[in-house]
Amino acid sequence: MTRFIAAVFISAVCLALIETAALSQRPTGDRLDRYRAMSKQAEERGLAEPLKGITTSGTPQAGIFPIRSTGVSTEPVRKAAKAFLQALTPEQRKATQFGVDDPEWRKWMNQHFYIRQGMGFKDMTEAQRASAFGLMRASLSAKGLKLSRDIMKLNETLGELNNNNFDDYGEWLYYITVMGEPSDKEPWGWQMDGHHLIINYFVLGDQVVMTPTFVGSEPVIAKIGKYEGTAILQVEQNKGLAFVTSLSDEQRKKAIIEVSKTGNNNVGEAFKDNVVLAYAGVRASELGAKSQTQLLDLIQQYVDNMDEGHAKVKMEEVRKYIGDTHFAWIGGTEPDSVFYYRIHSPVILIEFDHQLPVGLPNMDRKKPAREHIHAVIRTPNGNDYGKDLLRQHYAQHPH
Repeated sequence: MTRFIAAVFISAVCLALIETAALSQRPTGDRLDRYRAMSKQAEERGLAEPLKGITTSGTPQAGIFPIRSTGVSTEPVRKAAKAFLQALTPEQRKATQFGVDDPEWRKWMNQHFYIRQGMGFKDMTEAQRASAFGLMRASLSAKGLKLSRDIMKLNETLGELNNNNFDDYGEWLYYITVMGEPSDKEPWGWQMDGHHLIINYFVLGDQVVMTPTFVGSEPVIAKIGKYEGTAILQVEQNKGLAFVTSLSDEQRKKAIIEVSKTGNNNVGEAFKDNVVLAYAGVRASELGAKSQTQLLDLIQQYVDNMDEGHAKVKMEEVRKYIGDTHFAWIGGTEPDSVFYYRIHSPVILIEFDHQLPVGLPNMDRKKPAREHIHAVIRTPNGNDYGKDLLRQHYAQHPH
């Protein structure tokens, strides 16, 4: 396990160094070419293999995600997506819409330099922005929409803190793509892609899969600037710490897989769709009812970014596999500690990570900080991007 964590750490540091190198470059005429080359290289590595999904053994567990009726309407999302597409010009629509099985689903990255597809908020008219936010509002809960907007605002703060560098950072440097044609029967979906905010939203009938989702920021609290006072992921941070400290000594000993946190520990970020990740930490079946309830509450903090109806559906799925859910921790457990935690079951993978500083000035780049957080939510066993549902749909209804 220690060897595996070390490998993950080295990989994460490499990505951080790439981003730091990009930051150190002053804007020049060839910057776009460099960014394109870096993006292409990341895609070639990340998409070299077909999607299997995140697994514990390399082979997805079958039969976990059946096509079924949830009883929760997706009509508001479908109408909002159509309204968004109709608000675009024909040329914009052509650049924004992809096939439902297009590899564009898997082309997302947190790093600011990544060259993204689709329609950028920066290039939208006010009416188009309103329709884009309408799509997000229909798909997300009020909590999820606020988190998304706050991440966008904090990216503006990061630009302010970097001598008003709004070429690399800013509130509107986010892009939306639509996969397929919004339908009540055929599969389709949409994606938000930008620095510290990625949402993949797949729809089949009244079923929804909202992973991979990536949320984070640097800084996580705006202490100055246009959006002073904006803060994110503090509840997820504090509830995670409260959970690990609530465990018994024996349970905590199992949960803490590393006591020293010296780098980045997230495993399931960009272009890591096929990571083989063994269960680690303490298993929820070994916990009492009170601790299981507390763990479910922590999971719900992330799931509740979906619209209320589909969040309830997802939590039913999570509860079904609560006995097979594992909680792992890296780092300290003091009130001011930096740490990483992972919640991992057959149907959900959640990672929370205090990261090495990259964009904030006057920070020690060698020490993880509470001012830079990444959190990732995944659906293991091949159903990220709704791919397992899509596979079953094609098997039942050849296209």
